[in-house]
Amino acid sequence: MHIGPYRIEPNVVLAPMAGVTDKPFRQLCKRLGAGLAMSEMTISDPRFWQTEKSLRRMDHDGEPAPVGVQIAGTEPAMLADAARYNVDHGAQIIDINMGCPAKKVCNAWAGSALMQDEALVARILDAVVRAVDVPVTLKIRTGWCAEHRNAPTIARIAQDAGIAALAVHGRTRDQHYTGTAEYDTIAAIKAALSIPVLANGDIDSPEKALTVLRHTGVDAVMVGRAAQGRPWIFREIAHFLATGTHLPPPTLTEVRDILLGHLDALHAFYGETSGVRIARKHLGWYAKDRPENAAFRSVVNRAETAEAQIALTRDYFDALVAGDLRPTLAA
Repeated sequence: MHIGPYRIEPNVVLAPMAGVTDKPFRQLCKRLGAGLAMSEMTISDPRFWQTEKSLRRMDHDGEPAPVGVQIAGTEPAMLADAARYNVDHGAQIIDINMGCPAKKVCNAWAGSALMQDEALVARILDAVVRAVDVPVTLKIRTGWCAEHRNAPTIARIAQDAGIAALAVHGRTRDQHYTGTAEYDTIAAIKAALSIPVLANGDIDSPEKALTVLRHTGVDAVMVGRAAQGRPWIFREIAHFLATGTHLPPPTLTEVRDILLGHLDALHAFYGETSGVRIARKHLGWYAKDRPENAAFRSVVNRAETAEAQIALTRDYFDALVAGDLRPTLAA
């Protein structure tokens, strides 16, 4: 699959997720097999571009190409300016968010709320595509609600506007992340378009990725929540799609080393105080499938310094590697 001049290989992509797909996580997922990793959504209002949060979200120093940046907003001219600004600061692909279901985003008439106004969608896409000389992609849902699954119409508008690729989450906005994703709408969109289409929603295993690819005929799959605490899912899916066989799961030693590297990157990127706090959710995700999860989190979440957080995490995994299934964690 190509997005503009960029070959996306493997065709397994990290979905943009607010509060999750920061630079440390994007870099980790790319190292572990993601063909592309989109940033968290960045606000299009220039009044907020110099805030600490925005500056971090726009930091792409050292990030491997192609650098994908998602922008969110309502006003076509403002989104066009945001696209130009991000390209000037390293973005090589601009992605427009019309898929976020969050109430605070939709109440501002952004994210998936935009799908209710097809004329506005057309104006936004035209403005952004004309504003930059890099590929522009779009992420949508199947519709605003079950009675208005207008994603096929939005998809045709997107292709006509020059959008380079389209990602579709198989839920409506009113579903948020409940229920199950449906892929028939995505299949219909792919059949009607000539641009690359990516399927998103409930892709949590190599088998599910293959099933969705076969059912929809899409060019790539997009993985979101299933990558939380399991960033190696990208190489697992890519290997299965290429060979039909499963990679062995990562060893405890490898999981330990991946997690410790991730913690180091978070502490360096955010600074110690914020890095320790932000790392706690990742620690919980990494440990969620293990029987010691509650004991691990109760201790590690009390760590107030980077040194303590890393030491407690290393001790926990070292005990597991040594065969102690109930490692003793000293506060």
